[in-house]
Amino acid sequence: MFGALILSSIFMVGLYTIYQYIEGKINVLNEPLKKVEGKHTFNGAKTKNNLDAVNVLLLGSDSRGEKQARTDTIMIAHYNPQNNAFKLISFMRDMRVNFPEHGQQKLNAAFSFGGPELLRQTIKENFNLDIHYYTIVDFEGFEKAVDLLVPNGIEVDVPYEMSYGIGMTINEGKQRLNGKELLGYVRFRHDRLSDFGRIQRQQEVISKLKEEALDTQSIIKLPELVGLLNKYLDTNIDSSTLMAIGKDLLTNNSSNVETLRIPKDSSFEIKRYKGLGEVLEVDFDQNKEALSTFLEGHGTVQREE
Repeated sequence: MFGALILSSIFMVGLYTIYQYIEGKINVLNEPLKKVEGKHTFNGAKTKNNLDAVNVLLLGSDSRGEKQARTDTIMIAHYNPQNNAFKLISFMRDMRVNFPEHGQQKLNAAFSFGGPELLRQTIKENFNLDIHYYTIVDFEGFEKAVDLLVPNGIEVDVPYEMSYGIGMTINEGKQRLNGKELLGYVRFRHDRLSDFGRIQRQQEVISKLKEEALDTQSIIKLPELVGLLNKYLDTNIDSSTLMAIGKDLLTNNSSNVETLRIPKDSSFEIKRYKGLGEVLEVDFDQNKEALSTFLEGHGTVQREE
């Protein structure tokens, strides 16, 4: 779920900061930072050097102990170390795509069939986009991390009452939401915009969390935060990449995260298929071109009216 971006970014900042602190202040500690090892098989694309841009598959899981949990949200975070650019691509889960060895399915079924590796293969086959790493976070981890970093919550302007399907009621109006409430806010999809509105809210919350969580007050909470992330975050991003991105997050006043939604406007139709239900029938050529343009530096924030 979208919280993977925030947790991953904070994790990167945390590792780098702790590394600097240990190296400069407490040399008596000789325990080196360990390489991060993911729990899943993942044959991601390889980079030639540390100046290459990387794409990180960001997934959220609502696992309650079952072996094959579904993914609530699918995103890719793009980081280019040459210009410190961070970009975020939201993939709508109801797109009908071709799975290697599984035929036509909705995109969000890939994780259930074959974990992050099959999802990586599916995105590569349908959108010609290479992915280097993955990150998975579960809902409980997101709630706990938000409450730790921003105990007073994040201010949002809720356009209407939200309740169905999120296990709570969020009233209309401007208010501050805690971790659990924010999770409900970004998961709600039972309105006229459905998943389109949900993606808007995800991108709104990402921007606000980025502003509030990555400030100097968060540094003192890093030990507890890293403990949370070790429990709730599953990633295969190597330590050197974590350090590099964390350093950039700390030392560069980066602009707002650029975002893109796939499929883009006017590039899909809503259809219904037996066995799949309602799906998004996508023009893949248009969307591959949109992805290429966006990642080359000419993308703009896309919002559904």
